[in-house]
Amino acid sequence: MFNRRSFLCSLAVTPLLARPVLAASPDIFAVDGLAIRGTDPVAYFTDAMPVAGSPDHTLMWRGATWKFASVANRAAFEADPTAYAPQYGGYCAYAASKGAVATTVPEAWTVHEGKLYLNYSTSVRGIWSQDVAGNIALADANWPSILQN
Repeated sequence: MFNRRSFLCSLAVTPLLARPVLAASPDIFAVDGLAIRGTDPVAYFTDAMPVAGSPDHTLMWRGATWKFASVANRAAFEADPTAYAPQYGGYCAYAASKGAVATTVPEAWTVHEGKLYLNYSTSVRGIWSQDVAGNIALADANWPSILQN
C-alpha cells in the first residue's frame, strides 16, 4: 500500500508548495481557517479558473470559512454546497488515491464530471490526470478513512 512516506518521496522532484498533512486531519483542508486558501469554489465552475474570494462574501461550512467572489456565488454554494465543494475535503485527490492525505493549492485543479478535484501541485495534477477515473475510484475507496491515519 502507498503510505505517506512513499507519497512524500514521490513528490521529492516536485517543488514543495504545500506541506503534507501528517496527523489525524479535519474533514476540510483549510489554511488559517480558509477553505481552498480563500479561493471561490463556485468560480471553478462558472469562470473555469481559480478566483480569489472576497472577505465581504463568506460562509461557514463544515468547520471552515469559504470565500466567494460575489453574492451570487455564495448563494449558489449555500443552496448546494456539495455541488461546488472540492472532493475529499479539498485535500489532494492524487494523495487520496494513494491512501494518503496532502495539502493542495488552488491552481492545481480539475473539474471532472461535474466535481471539483484539487491537487498538491500542478505537477502532481499532471500525474493524477493520466488516469482520472482510476484515481477517483481509488480515492473514493480510501475516503474518508485516510483522515484518521
